This record gives sequence, C-alpha cells and structure tokens, in this order.
Amino acid sequence: MTASELTSPRSARPPRGRSPVRRMPLLAICLGYFLVILDVTVVTVAVPRIAADLGAGHAALQWVVDGYTLAFAGLLLLCGGLGDRLGHRRVFLTGLGAFTVASAGCALAPTASVLVGARLAQGAGAAMMVPASLALLGELHPEPAARARAFGVWGGIAGVAAAAGPVVGGLLVWGVGWRSVFFLNIPVGVFAVFLTRRRVPAPKAPEGGARRPLDLAAQLCAAAGVAALTAGLNEAGGRGWGDPLVLGCLAAAPLAGALFWALERRAADPALPPRLLAGFRFPACLTVGVLLNLGFYGLLFVTTVYFQGHRGWDPLWTGLALLPMGTMAALGSPLSGRLAARTGTRVPVVAGLLIGAAGLLGWCAAGPDTPYGLLLPALLAAGFGTAFAMPSATVAAMEAAPEDVRGAASGAFNAARQLGSAIGVALFGTLLAASGGFYGGMRLAAVIGAGCFVAGAVLAAVVSQAGPAASAGRSASAGGSA
Repeated sequence: MTASELTSPRSARPPRGRSPVRRMPLLAICLGYFLVILDVTVVTVAVPRIAADLGAGHAALQWVVDGYTLAFAGLLLLCGGLGDRLGHRRVFLTGLGAFTVASAGCALAPTASVLVGARLAQGAGAAMMVPASLALLGELHPEPAARARAFGVWGGIAGVAAAAGPVVGGLLVWGVGWRSVFFLNIPVGVFAVFLTRRRVPAPKAPEGGARRPLDLAAQLCAAAGVAALTAGLNEAGGRGWGDPLVLGCLAAAPLAGALFWALERRAADPALPPRLLAGFRFPACLTVGVLLNLGFYGLLFVTTVYFQGHRGWDPLWTGLALLPMGTMAALGSPLSGRLAARTGTRVPVVAGLLIGAAGLLGWCAAGPDTPYGLLLPALLAAGFGTAFAMPSATVAAMEAAPEDVRGAASGAFNAARQLGSAIGVALFGTLLAASGGFYGGMRLAAVIGAGCFVAGAVLAAVVSQAGPAASAGRSASAGGSA
C-alpha cells in the first residue's frame, strides 16, 4: 500500500470483503517509527562537523553513530516485555516522549561525551517504541488482510527513513548546522505524541500482567552482551585486535549471551520463549535481519566517510549524492508489499537481497578520483534492493512466529536487526582504520556486506513462506486492488 492509497477517498470506503486499515492510528504510529529509523542514518553526514565542533576522535564518532543502535538493540527485549505488562500504548508514548527529550539533549550537547550519553537515551526511547508499535498495529487490525497491509506500510517506512536520513541530514547540516539534525525531532515528536493520544485507543493490559515477573537479570545479560560486542569492535580499530580491552570485550559477549540463554530457560515467563526458536523458520528470519542491517548500515557509514572525508564533499553534496538511493527506497518498499501480496514474502526478500549485494559490490570500484557516474548504479541497486527486501522480511518474521508470542517475536526480530546495524558500523569503521588503508578497508567492507546479503538470500530461499503471509495477501487482493 502506498501513501496515496492511505489518504485517497477510495480507501475511505473499502470494497466489500476488504478489511479497512485505520489510517490516523497508522499515521501516528508510523511517525514515531520514522523518527526511530531516521536517526539511525541522519547522523552519518553530520559526523565530520561534529568532530570539528566538539573535538571528537574516531572512536567517539563511532559511538555517536553506534551508541544509539547499541541501546536500541540491547533494550528491545526488555521493552517488549514492559509493553506486555503495562500496555503497549503507554510504553509507546513513554518511549516517544523520552526520545523527543533525548533529541533535545543531543542538540544542546556541549561535549562529545554528553552527545554519546544523549544518543544512548535516544536508543532507549526507540527500544520502547518499536515493539509497542508493532503490537499496537496488530491490536488495531485483527483482520489478517488489514494487518498484512498495515505491517507492509510499517516495514516500508524503515527503508524510506533509512535512505532519507543522509539526504535530510546533509541539507540540515549544510544549511543550519549539525545540531539541527536533532532539533528536527522535537516538533515531529511532539506532534506524534499528540496524534497518538488523540487517535490511538488504549487497549487494556493483559490480566495479571502486573504480577508477571520481569526477567530483569536475563535482560541485563542480553544488553551487556550487545554492549561488549559493540565496544570490542569499536575499539579494535584504534587499539588493535590484541589489546586486552578489545579481547576482554569480545570474550565477554558470548559469555553474557550464554548466561542470558541459561537464565531464560529457567525463567517462568521468559522474554524470548524457547518455542519461538524451535524449528528453522524464525531463527532463519532473525539471521536474515542481522545480515541485512549489517551490510546496509555498515556500508552507509563507509560511503558517508568516503564522500566527506576522502573526496572533500560538504554535507549538502554528500546528501545529494545519496539521494538516488533514497529515491529507490521510496520505490522499492511499496513494490515489495504488492509482490508479497501475490507471491508471498520469499520472492521479494531473495530478489531484494541479491540486487542489494550487487550494489554493495559496486563500491569495490571506488577510488580517490572515481567519477560519481560510475558509483551511481551501485547506489541505486543498494537502495532499491534493501528497501525491496526489508518490508517483506519483517512480515515473514512475524508470520513465522506463533500467534500468541508475536510480541516477543517483534522484539527479537528488531533486536536482531539493530544488532546487525551496530555490528556493521563498528566492524566496517574498524576496517577503515586498519593498517591496510582506507580504500583497502572500504573494498573489504563492500565484499563482506555483499556476502552478508547473499547469505541472507540463501537463507530466505530455503525457508518456506507458504501459509499466513501469502493467504493474507490473497485475501487483500480478493477484496480489491492493494
């Protein structure tokens, strides 16, 4: 479903048999989600100006970019559990308010350390919003066809916001300054709070939810594991892989993960139910989410450093250079939803990942004087492929989970995606700082990113997507044009 269909008179009166999508609640929820994803990428073009203004070093800059996704990924499971206990609307509004206040903190930060702390707070607010937003959409659209279309719009927002970030950031940094990147969130966040309070009904919290234990120890282990892994990858570029701090962090990450799993297995009400990971489908969807975000967001960070740090382009020209990628994202997302409605999710996920892999490999040709025209096909393919795969991958993950644990599935899938983003930025940033030089590191990052996309395509190809997703799509098609 496209944005025009959400606002057209025809959509106000759905044809017989077609389940309606609730437009204003969908707009309110997607506004918050748009800010969440936009802030993953909007900061990338501001990094050089932040470095000059605040005197931040390479490691601090990586934390400015990666601290957000670190907190986001590490707290998603915990915040998903809070929504189940306290009510998803309440948690969504709390997260949206925290995100907006933290954005003001970022905009006013006097030092790099304060900026990193505010970015961590932004990530915590985002972690409250995302699982709650999916759960709210499910509650608002109990009919399978309407739920499928709402999830398609929600998933498409991610591709558009991710690709729009560098363009919006470039224009703001060039015209106003890097702080405006964060000030932008404040009026949008306030409007989203107002719209959510007015248009999104408050569902009742599950009975007995307040008495259900919150698996805090396991959640802290999960967050600690994500933090240790990201910290080790971030610091490896400056300290070297043999540094005691780097080795300690990389060793602590799997230990924290193992302790999390052990605690979850004994928990009366685990945040990640073991039966959710039974079989192959949902774990494969989690892996696809990690691989997709690792390749895309990691190379997006690299390309921004390339245009500004090594080609000498200012933020405006960098944003304009990445505009074709955003245009392809806006085209790919709705096409993905339409194709998934007819064929199921497997075809758009596999096709999108393979197209994206070709785009990532195209960056192996980048050098100090490479004409922009030679890089344009790589940008187009990477933007279109990622946006074509992402919405259907989200729907596939939700449909692979049992109906009664889809709240936990939402938290797990989004945690996997954000973990992939954090690893991608940290790993690729480390490769750029390695002794092989920037261009050697960039080409290696491009190959690794393309390999992640190909591996994700193989996984998606072998996972059966028959049943709910396809049938939901057929139900939507049967009621009228999607």
